Amino acid sequence: MAIVGVATVLYGVEDLDESTRFYEDFGLILTSRSASESVFKLDEGSSVILRKNNDESLPKSVCMDPGIRETIWGVDTQDNFDELVADLRRDRSVCMDEAGVAHFLTDCGIALGLKVFQRKKVLYAPDPINAPGNVNRLNQHRKWKQRALPKTINHVVYAVADFKSTFNFFKNRLHFRLSDYQKNVGIYSRCDGANEHHNLFVADCTLPGMRGYPHFHHINFGVEDIDELMVGSNYMTRKGWHQGFLGNGRHRIASSLFSYWLCPAGGEAEYGADSDYLDDNWVPREWEFRFGTASWMQVLPDFMKEEHEWDVGFYKEFGDDQDNNEKGA
Repeated sequence: MAIVGVATVLYGVEDLDESTRFYEDFGLILTSRSASESVFKLDEGSSVILRKNNDESLPKSVCMDPGIRETIWGVDTQDNFDELVADLRRDRSVCMDEAGVAHFLTDCGIALGLKVFQRKKVLYAPDPINAPGNVNRLNQHRKWKQRALPKTINHVVYAVADFKSTFNFFKNRLHFRLSDYQKNVGIYSRCDGANEHHNLFVADCTLPGMRGYPHFHHINFGVEDIDELMVGSNYMTRKGWHQGFLGNGRHRIASSLFSYWLCPAGGEAEYGADSDYLDDNWVPREWEFRFGTASWMQVLPDFMKEEHEWDVGFYKEFGDDQDNNEKGA
């Protein structure tokens, strides 16, 4: 075990006031605010930091648009941190700051950091589910929520020029595990010290809907269940914010509920709930991109309106064209 998840994301934003208002409405807890920076803390101990996009403290990166300019990953022990840093220094510059954060670039130019980080355990207690003949909640209402209040950062997403080589950097140098492969679209991977289905997704930046060049795409925050996700969605709508391209629904890949929101800080912010959790016994799969995108969506975009063939199989190494897809109803 070494990397346990995202410790900090550092944004470069165009409008600090509007970006701060968005994340307050989204449900993050603002812990400090100045003319140049807003800092939010989550229950697990992770942070979201907003700075103006022209702030000289922001690292240079292949992703220079407004959005996450640096993702700092949490490492469980000092020994593991030292080992990772020593390995990275074999072939790249690693800058250590006064707070003990090691800053560096991936092979493709994404700005990353490492820090020793004790990820706090958060507690959720989703209400039992009732179904005919399977009553788990008798003489009891479900909880009535007023706001979504995310407690965790589950994953970050980058669009890159070569997602396969970018994933290989995370696998070979930072020990990420491959979770699933969305064919010709991107790779889902998780930290070696985490069990979320994925902590990182790297996608092809030339796909339709992408910008054609490397950029930050979105960040996922964990909420308790579908009720908190939808209450948060309603609250954001009332506050005048607009949903992202996929809106609300449930992915087949990872089984996770999603609610995407266009974020003035850059990219999109996502509420996520009820995702698969994995360990090293998991066998990765590969998915046709539309089949994996959703099992249902609140509002179907045009590319999802037709039924898609059941197209999922066990993962094959890139370049192996053996057809081993599982077929099902």
